[in-house]
Amino acid sequence: MAERGALSLLSLLCLTFLYTETTAAKHVDKAPAAQPFSPFWFTVEPQETLAIRGNSALLNCSTHSDAATRVEWKKDGTFMSLVSDERRRILPDGSLFFTHVVHSKHNKPDEGTYQCVATIDNLGSISSRTARLSVAGIPRFVSQPVPSTVRLGDNQVMACEVNSDLVPFTRWEKDRQPLELNSRLVLLPSGALVVSNATEADAGLYRCLVENVGSSKSSDEAQLQILPETGEERKPEFLVQPVSVTKTVGASVLLPCMASGYPAPHVRWMFDDKLLEESEGRVEVLGGGSLQISNLTEGDAGVYTCMADNSNATIEVQAQLTIQVPPQFVKRPANIYAHESMDIIFECEVSGSPAPTVKWVKNGDAVIPSDYFKIIKEHNLQVLGLVKSDEGFYQCLAENDAGNIQSSAQLIILDHDVALPSFPPPSLTPNTTDHVTPGSGGVASPAGPTPSAPRDVVASLVSTRFIKLTWRPPAEPHGDELTYSVFYSQDGTSRERVVNTSRPGEMQVTIQNLMPDTKYRFRVVAHNSNGQGESSAALKVATQAEVQVPGPAPNLLAVSNTPTSVSLSWDTPVTGNGEILTYKVYYTDQSIGTEQDVDNDGLSYTMTGLKKNTEYSFRVVANNKHGPGVSTEDIVVRTLSDVPSGPPQNFTLEVQNSKSIMLRWQPPLQNAQNGEITGYKIRYRKGSRRSEAAELTGGTQLYKLIDGLERGTEYTFRVSAMTVNGTGPATEWTTAETFESDLDESRVPDQPSSLHVRPLVNSIVVSWTPPENQDIVVRGYTIGYGIGSPHAQTIKVDYKQRYYTIENLDPSSHYVITLKAYNNVGEGIPVYESAITRPQSVPDPTPMMPPVGVQASVLSHDTIKVTWADNSLPKNQKITDNRFYTVRWKTNIPANTKVKMANTTSLNHMVTGLKPNTLYEFSVMVTKGRRTSTWSMTAQGTTFETIPSSSPKDVTVVSKENKPRTIIVNWQPPSEANGKITGYIIYYSTDVNAEVHDWVIEPVVGNRLTHQIQELTLDTTYYFKIQARNSKGMGPMSEAVQFRTPKTSNLPSKPGPAGNTLTNDPGSTVGKSGVGSGENSILVIVIIVSVGAFTIIVVVVGAFLCTRRTTSHQKKKRAASKSSNGSHKYKGNSKDLKPPDLWIHHERLELKPMDKSPEPNPVMTETPIPRASQDITPADSGLDSNPHLQQRRNSYRGHESEDSMSTLAGRRGMRPKMMMPFDAQPPQPVISAHPIHSLDNHHHHYHMGSLASPTRSYLYHQGSGHLRPHACATPISHLDRVDSTESVRNTPSSEPLPPATASSQVSCPSEILADPEGSYHGSTTTEEEPSYTSNLPPHRSAHPHAHAHPLKSFAVPAIPASSHQTYESSALPSTPLLAQTASIGTLGRTRTPMAVTVPNAPDVPETSKMLEDVDSFH
Repeated sequence: MAERGALSLLSLLCLTFLYTETTAAKHVDKAPAAQPFSPFWFTVEPQETLAIRGNSALLNCSTHSDAATRVEWKKDGTFMSLVSDERRRILPDGSLFFTHVVHSKHNKPDEGTYQCVATIDNLGSISSRTARLSVAGIPRFVSQPVPSTVRLGDNQVMACEVNSDLVPFTRWEKDRQPLELNSRLVLLPSGALVVSNATEADAGLYRCLVENVGSSKSSDEAQLQILPETGEERKPEFLVQPVSVTKTVGASVLLPCMASGYPAPHVRWMFDDKLLEESEGRVEVLGGGSLQISNLTEGDAGVYTCMADNSNATIEVQAQLTIQVPPQFVKRPANIYAHESMDIIFECEVSGSPAPTVKWVKNGDAVIPSDYFKIIKEHNLQVLGLVKSDEGFYQCLAENDAGNIQSSAQLIILDHDVALPSFPPPSLTPNTTDHVTPGSGGVASPAGPTPSAPRDVVASLVSTRFIKLTWRPPAEPHGDELTYSVFYSQDGTSRERVVNTSRPGEMQVTIQNLMPDTKYRFRVVAHNSNGQGESSAALKVATQAEVQVPGPAPNLLAVSNTPTSVSLSWDTPVTGNGEILTYKVYYTDQSIGTEQDVDNDGLSYTMTGLKKNTEYSFRVVANNKHGPGVSTEDIVVRTLSDVPSGPPQNFTLEVQNSKSIMLRWQPPLQNAQNGEITGYKIRYRKGSRRSEAAELTGGTQLYKLIDGLERGTEYTFRVSAMTVNGTGPATEWTTAETFESDLDESRVPDQPSSLHVRPLVNSIVVSWTPPENQDIVVRGYTIGYGIGSPHAQTIKVDYKQRYYTIENLDPSSHYVITLKAYNNVGEGIPVYESAITRPQSVPDPTPMMPPVGVQASVLSHDTIKVTWADNSLPKNQKITDNRFYTVRWKTNIPANTKVKMANTTSLNHMVTGLKPNTLYEFSVMVTKGRRTSTWSMTAQGTTFETIPSSSPKDVTVVSKENKPRTIIVNWQPPSEANGKITGYIIYYSTDVNAEVHDWVIEPVVGNRLTHQIQELTLDTTYYFKIQARNSKGMGPMSEAVQFRTPKTSNLPSKPGPAGNTLTNDPGSTVGKSGVGSGENSILVIVIIVSVGAFTIIVVVVGAFLCTRRTTSHQKKKRAASKSSNGSHKYKGNSKDLKPPDLWIHHERLELKPMDKSPEPNPVMTETPIPRASQDITPADSGLDSNPHLQQRRNSYRGHESEDSMSTLAGRRGMRPKMMMPFDAQPPQPVISAHPIHSLDNHHHHYHMGSLASPTRSYLYHQGSGHLRPHACATPISHLDRVDSTESVRNTPSSEPLPPATASSQVSCPSEILADPEGSYHGSTTTEEEPSYTSNLPPHRSAHPHAHAHPLKSFAVPAIPASSHQTYESSALPSTPLLAQTASIGTLGRTRTPMAVTVPNAPDVPETSKMLEDVDSFH
């Protein structure tokens, strides 16, 4: 009974607890949630449309929303009434359809700007972008074709100008047949037809037609006649000229330009003073000279100059191309949640050219800026003191001449008991925290009582623009930590704003940014942990009126009376408090921007001493006893123009031939033009005559060809600029002489006949004689000079000049001087001379400051860009004097201390021709005249790597002592490695002429310079090649090296696998030992038994010592690891830590047990090749019983046994699967330390590095050199590992190496590799020795010999350890090393297999890259 009572009581308690939890959950669920934003936007918006009168038209518009949407249309800003309209209707998707467009001269009801407005009832409206519907007008010909003639090969234009909107509908007919346009026949933007390079076939009757616009109309027909070319020279003249045009980004433009003349003028285009080059598909010259640019970008905007020239003259004309960019949103407005009384900001950022104008729309109606709706930061909309009616959709509309766009956002105002969602966050004003209502994150129903109303709210400080409020705590606070909110509004309005106290318990706040002399209502609300309390009674306070300073002076007028004065007048301010004492007139030169002022007592003032034809802005401020008043708005006026006060600039003469001279000049200085230049007046006279002739040019033409002159006559010229006010001062008289005869200018002048130099201290006088051939035009001479090079400075002199003095030279300096004659074709052959300036015994000038901030930016394997700054230049770093910089660079290779230098006149220099993967040091100095600086601080840069450009060198092949079937290949690294060598590929074959893919491949890691190859055929000639690889790819192969294996074996017979017993040569040492005799046989048996007993003793003692050494060895390793601060500098015996041997065959990963060889060989690897398919037996039978090994079914392979097939032909015949053995890794992994040239000499050294290497990803296991033996049923093939002491290329271990174990052990199949005691998964793995689990890729179940090539080997990459910290030199790029290879022996030794785990493969294994390159090479 007691038990039943207890159970009943427990059940009752459980039910009570569950009911309480359920009730609480329901209570929480009742908390109101925020209303979600409504998805509402336009999927299609109306586009610009050209309609045809009488045809149908369609303006597309459709929206996306979850609610029912009503679509209306506006035309020219007014809603359209389409209820009884039979001609226009709205389609179900919202598009506006016109059944037929009405358009006439006096009735255009359909043409205009349209906008689609979509509305969701009780939610809001959004408006689309605006689009213009244009109606194609009635075809009208402004000009029509007229009968014309054109000479054969010349150009002609057939006029046909129509309405601009009808040009796309214009086509041409010749002899009433449609005319096909091509690159020779081009339709201009006006509708005219260009015929270039006229032929006889172009003759005929031409007319243009306008079609497909509701009515078709054709022009008059005009005959084009083709006349034969007479050969009479004609000056070039423009038939059609380009005009300034405005286009949109992405559009195409055709700038027409065509000239006529004989010889046929050559038309070229200049873009901003640079010759424009054609680019296929984008920039093309059509129709003999018209320029077409497709897919316009902003960079195409600028001034384009069309130049036409032949042997007679050159003419040019310019046109401005303006590119407009439609508006684009950089930042769109975002949806916002807010509470009433908060302040919010809708952000909107747009770009475009010209700069777009932005306006805001709420629910389809324009937002008018006011005290509560403000435009801030150009485009953002700020709404102050939110009320419920502010809810809806707000749109940002951006528009410029290229188009318009819109984007919308929704504002939802939540009740105060609904928390603001954390995402998206509300976009608030900068003082957001002061404008968020406290308690806005509360729950629906308070957990307790809220505070009563705060008491004694008073305005403790009242000013013109702010009011400070104070109060006392509520009578019933119901809590300690009270915060307060102050709500205020302008008296008479319902829109309240809120300001919060900055910290709990604070009972005062200052309300800023109020209006003067305005009444406001204030109320205070307290908040505790339960929510918002009661509001205090409203307090009405009026701000103070501001001190009455004068208002703006009305009716400000400014008139320019003369080019240097402006008269101003104004009236007395309407508002003022007392007598106006003075007026201050402010004026600003718009070209400078600096404002100045002057005092005045009256109501007018004349400003004198102003600049001519310059814009000035004026404003007036009145002053009374209280101070300055409100300024007037700025008024801008330009002073009157005047005659130019300065002559044209850069006036030059160029003799064209015996009858004409070309004049060129630049406009007067800007401050001397005094108005718009309307033209230029040229005066010239013959010789010393007083009579003058005059020529006039247009305002933009800056050249003039004066022809009809006399041969061999001297003329003097001067030019002056003109404005509407008159002609300004002229240039100085400049003289030129026409040629005696028209000399040849089809080729460059000959070499000047002589050049003489006379050096002085700071100058060299150069004199010369003209070329001997006087029949070629010489227009001048080019003098080049410099220290050691004549290309530092260049000077051009007139063709009449015969001497020149080169100034500002350095004393005691060797200058090289060159002189070349030139004409319009180019420069002739130079003549050289050198001179040493005289010494000067003056103190050295003060040195200049060296360049600073030298930086070397590596661009490629042989190029580095050097940049610097010059503190002796202005801030804009613009070089205006004759200073130059010398860049010096060298490598850090001790054997190569040669310094190279180059001079430049800019603040950067591109150094090319450098060596790959080499560290260079750069420094710069500046030279100005005789002053130089010291060398700057150096900057370093290491060029990028590139593939080796030379093959490995000194390749030698030798036979291994006592092993005639094993050879050792030695080599040296390539002399031009161009980077860190990451691996080598050894190719060998018995046929030197065999294809590359038929050679056997042996990969070797990059730090090895020797390699063993076993099991070769006796008395056979082999050929060997080696190829090096770095991170960039494979280098060239070395020349084939020949080696022939010995005829007989010199080793005693050893028991081995069946079929592989070596037969002794009768002449060998073994054959002479007399092994067959009885006495010797007994002796051999005794020796074998003794050796066996001794071996057993050694094994037992060795096992005992290994177990004792494990603990001490762990401590040593842990101490060594700690002392290196985690840098993984493992110390100890090279046999203590061994990585797994990895075997790879195509797509399968093979793991093989490792063997230890008693022969120390520091840097060799041995790689026998299985010779038959029976050498490799799958070993999958034992995996099913071990789930850990089951996942490696396709990764581990079993037995290998030797057979009698020993020839290369036998290997090929069986096509066995190839296995690639890998050497065990030493405890301190060897990295390829091939230095870049700047860090070491050009000899390649390999040593053990303390840097963390990718090869450290091998798994190190304590005592891995002392694995316990296993009893195995089936022996497998033996791995002949070379246990090495460190070679000369490896840093020796700090601990002594124990002797190699020579005991024979029983070899095990791969199924037994999961032994927990000998496995790498064991618990003996320390923190310095991370353990990894196998993560092998899945493989296909295929025959082990399926796709194997008999002669190819593949390497396994070293896996980088993700948990090891990597230390790398900044000059050494990190390149994963190839895994070292293990070797297989065939001498009958067996050993205990080593259990291994395989780390995750890296994304791009280094060795895989190497092998991919090899495959691609084949």
